[in-house]
Amino acid sequence: MSLGRSLWLAGVASVLALTIGLGTTMATTTRKPVDWAAINPAFAGATFVNDRETCLSCHEDDMKAFDATTHAKAFRHSAPTVGGECEACHGPRSKHVEEPGNVFATSPMTAAQASAICQQCHAGGPRMGWKAGAHQSNDLSCTSCHTVMEKRSERALLSRASSGDLCYQCHAEVRAESMKPSHHPIREGRMECAGCHNVHGAVPDLLVKSTINETCATCHAEKRGPFLWEHAPVRESCSNCHTPHGSNQRNLLTTKDPFLCLSCHNYGGHINLPRYNRTSNPYGNGCTNCHIATHGSNHPGGAKQMR
Repeated sequence: MSLGRSLWLAGVASVLALTIGLGTTMATTTRKPVDWAAINPAFAGATFVNDRETCLSCHEDDMKAFDATTHAKAFRHSAPTVGGECEACHGPRSKHVEEPGNVFATSPMTAAQASAICQQCHAGGPRMGWKAGAHQSNDLSCTSCHTVMEKRSERALLSRASSGDLCYQCHAEVRAESMKPSHHPIREGRMECAGCHNVHGAVPDLLVKSTINETCATCHAEKRGPFLWEHAPVRESCSNCHTPHGSNQRNLLTTKDPFLCLSCHNYGGHINLPRYNRTSNPYGNGCTNCHIATHGSNHPGGAKQMR
């Protein structure tokens, strides 16, 4: 065997060993348990019953509704080893079983405490920024948007049938904008708020990407570039010209086409002046009659976005 092949095989063996080692480490890592006594002092000294039937003897109606949820279906195949499917979320209930009137209501849970219970399983990934995000800082918890014990939506255990209905409970101004003639197709059901926003994240405006342009480019890739001739406002931010939730102007523009262009390109001796630019003509595009490549051009003669 040649020296080169021997070195190559040795390298492959090292990579495999490292991969197997990492896999073993990840497989043996256990989730950090919730400090139930910190959530509510009434849990101090309580132990896990680990018996679904005990809960069912009193909470049959609740359990029947829960059985239709995603959690219940998942627990049928792999129930948590500690606490089972009930106490994994509700905490050790030995005191409650011994004294049913003891419902651990000495102090209500804070939003952070309630979310800590869910984060036993639902941490990491798109939820890594939750603790620094706008929703958490406004004292919302997981149960502000999700209903765990009852199926009210087809996905994500949402409290409302759709994400739009859920988000509009707080974001009424966005709902009003979405009713304008030009809008993203959220109310038609072809798009969701989560298409642009990561509600569990911490990026400004809770965007799915780190910037507005990157977020818009997930759908509008043809406007991303790079272009030979760039349009500076486009490179800076799509929001310079477009409002995302809805507009009375076409193409989600912040104002009528010609006046939008005139906010930057306002100089004499050109047909862009209002007295020449027939903005009242419903069939005319104003500036874009000539400058058709408003987002940028790759044409050798496209310096003025005209081709």
